[in-house]
Amino acid sequence: MFRHLSIKNYILIEELEIDLTSGLTIITGETGAGKSILLGALGLLTGQRADSSTLLDKQLKCVVEGMFAIAGSGLEEFFSSNDLDYAPDTILRREISPDGRSRAFVNDSPVNLSILRELGSQLIDIHSQHQNVYLQTPAFQMQVLDLFAGQQEKCEDYRRNFSEYRRLNEQLEELCRQSDAAREELDYARYQLEQLEAARLKEGEQEALEQELEALTHAEEIKAALMQASELSGDGEEVVSVVMQLRSGISALHRIEPHYPRARAYRERLESVLIELRDVAADCARLSESTEYEPGRITFIQERLSTLFALQQKYKTTSVAGLLALRDQWAERIEQVEGFEQRIMQARLEAGNCLEGLTRLGRELSEERRACITPIEGQVQGMLRQLGMPNGRFVISFTQRPLPGPSGFDEVRFLFSANKQQQPDELGKVASGGEMSRLMLSIKATVAEKMILPTIIFDEIDSGVSGEIASKMGSILAGMSAWAQIINITHLPQVAAKGHQHLKVFKRHGERATHTYITALEGRERLEEIARLLSGEQLTQAAMDNARELLGPSAKVQP
Repeated sequence: MFRHLSIKNYILIEELEIDLTSGLTIITGETGAGKSILLGALGLLTGQRADSSTLLDKQLKCVVEGMFAIAGSGLEEFFSSNDLDYAPDTILRREISPDGRSRAFVNDSPVNLSILRELGSQLIDIHSQHQNVYLQTPAFQMQVLDLFAGQQEKCEDYRRNFSEYRRLNEQLEELCRQSDAAREELDYARYQLEQLEAARLKEGEQEALEQELEALTHAEEIKAALMQASELSGDGEEVVSVVMQLRSGISALHRIEPHYPRARAYRERLESVLIELRDVAADCARLSESTEYEPGRITFIQERLSTLFALQQKYKTTSVAGLLALRDQWAERIEQVEGFEQRIMQARLEAGNCLEGLTRLGRELSEERRACITPIEGQVQGMLRQLGMPNGRFVISFTQRPLPGPSGFDEVRFLFSANKQQQPDELGKVASGGEMSRLMLSIKATVAEKMILPTIIFDEIDSGVSGEIASKMGSILAGMSAWAQIINITHLPQVAAKGHQHLKVFKRHGERATHTYITALEGRERLEEIARLLSGEQLTQAAMDNARELLGPSAKVQP
């Protein structure tokens, strides 16, 4: 229940505070007094956007604050899931700073507008005249059936399942798209892979071939050098001199070892040099014998390198390693394409299982909706008769489609006719503004008991009616207040007299500015306000008597 409203520095409102009661609260006031401003301020509490143009004093911030009694409204989970402190008396606050920045709070915890909007939508339903158009939307019409059937939880389950089903379908479509696109490249990918595999590439091959080619093209020079080195241990004159000198040095050092022990180390080092010299000469001799100029091998290597360079140029890489990486990428791509079928089959299975559960939920929703059509039609038509439309016909067209939609397999249309000779048709084609208002009130009154909303605000829903019909409208609004707190802005005395609380919005013109205020009316003040609604500013005794009659037992003021 909406318990308290505080507004500061908003358009024409300097400062305003009002306590609200349960039941039916009536708000009246002259045209232009600021009733729409009041609704605008309430809109801030439900997450509507605003800027600094709404500030009365551009140097000060605007603050709109509402206190709501929410015990028993089932909102604990919302507070928990949004990491908010739950309190039976919850305060929503909105602040607009002079620089246009907006801040929102729930129980003094800052929140973003989406959270404020979601919470506000569960606390207040603001119905203005232009929202009669909403009555024509499929979403609202389906919501009426579901509210009456009391299957909001099942609807939420269906929406979650439908969201998952749509996600799975989108995933399946994306897989199919990728598969189709990949299959178009499959032949090309296979050709590239076959070419790279046919090349029989090996890591490090290019470097090894280049080194071998370098050796082969300089074979004679290499062979001569190796031969020369191998003769170091042979019988040539110079070689003999080297070997003989080493041997002589070894013998000389050996002779002096008994007298000079340090000579042994040098003798052993010379012996090692002699052995190493012979080993080097033997290896060079062996290599010289195996080194030959091979034109055939040179041709093969050149052709092989030419093949490798051509592949590198084609695939824009500079090494065999790069070609090997491309080969592996093409192989992986082909494997992915060939694996798409399995992934698509799995995705189809998951989507099918989800559709099966979705269909079951959808059929259950359909049965409940179909079952409540006749009771809704009967109750709405009964209220339409009370509201001066004895020939009003309200029909709910209910059809089904083969594929699931966001709210099920059902399509609902509200059809209406105000006259006997007129066949029920879509609301926008046959209902006038006054008829639309009465129809909307009849529908909301029908589902009021089923609604979780604690507060419903009507902005002149009684527009276009008068007299006895207005009185019946007031009675219906008063009846709805047994299930929810009803706040109704009205110009009709017959409706205003039905209220349990009466608030008046008015302006005061000061020397420098005009401000809007609100006050609670009781006793004489309320009686006079009802009389003014009847006769205008000039109060007559007849108007006062009529007002007293409208108020009935609640008129405690003596003539």
